[in-house]
Amino acid sequence: MPAAATIPANSSDVPFIRPGPGTLDGRWVSLHRSQQERKRVMQEACAKYRASSSRRAVTPRHVSRIFVEDRHRVLYCEVPKAGCSNWKRVLMVLAGLASSTSDIQHNTVHYGSALKRLDTFDRQGILHRLSTYTKMLFVREPFERLVSAFRDKFEHPNSYYHPVFGKAILARYRANASREALRTGSGVRFPEFVQYLLDVHRPVGMDIHWDHVSRLCSPCLIDYDFVGKFESMEDDANFFLSLIRAPRNLTFPRFKDRHSQEARTTARIAHQYFAQLSALQRQRTYDFYYMDYLMFNYSKPFADLY
Repeated sequence: MPAAATIPANSSDVPFIRPGPGTLDGRWVSLHRSQQERKRVMQEACAKYRASSSRRAVTPRHVSRIFVEDRHRVLYCEVPKAGCSNWKRVLMVLAGLASSTSDIQHNTVHYGSALKRLDTFDRQGILHRLSTYTKMLFVREPFERLVSAFRDKFEHPNSYYHPVFGKAILARYRANASREALRTGSGVRFPEFVQYLLDVHRPVGMDIHWDHVSRLCSPCLIDYDFVGKFESMEDDANFFLSLIRAPRNLTFPRFKDRHSQEARTTARIAHQYFAQLSALQRQRTYDFYYMDYLMFNYSKPFADLY
């Protein structure tokens, strides 16, 4: 870890540092304590349910979602629909690849090759960075993240998700689907999407936008130094930037990356979508994301869940 970093790798103790000028000390202490608690909860869940993980070797697959920023010695595990586009913009500015987050277009973020992934390094490079860089991830309430992904990929024109996922979902789960629907893959409904998600014999594979965080980032195998939450993004992100001694004029961008005129997916909006499901489907979806709920200390989103 760089000398300027303040969270030691492979430690649950996040040492307190003096806040910069104008920072409220009480707020700083609160954010620091929140990090300690999040790491404790995550480690307890791992110890209880994933006891064998600590004995497994890290492979390139485990680090395939981790982006590398060498100048500030940061590793960021990308969790789609949890602020990942703007985090990649921040990493590009930190790396000196852009002067401002507002200058970076969506396609540059997602389809460019400016940021390296950890799995592109050799084994020594991977292990060196895991043991010395500040490792962080940001998570989101699982039902809200799922609804956000559905709205983004299926309620707007999409040249990949409609033909690849939509056509397969409609062919399997919609009785008497129209020829046009089967041709385009457009118009998938949320209950049909959830049927696909919960089907152990699903007709098309998983996707990073709705896969578990525990699979994307392997938090029981990789000891993350910082766990941020989408729900407290601004505070958590800017706290993290201060910890790694980022330039003071760099703050986490607030803008919505896609469909900017559309409201962000909130708990209220997520509840509206889940109200379309049966109680059993809601329970099975909760069970599907159970480890994410447990590891990141999210409350049950419906009272009838057990």
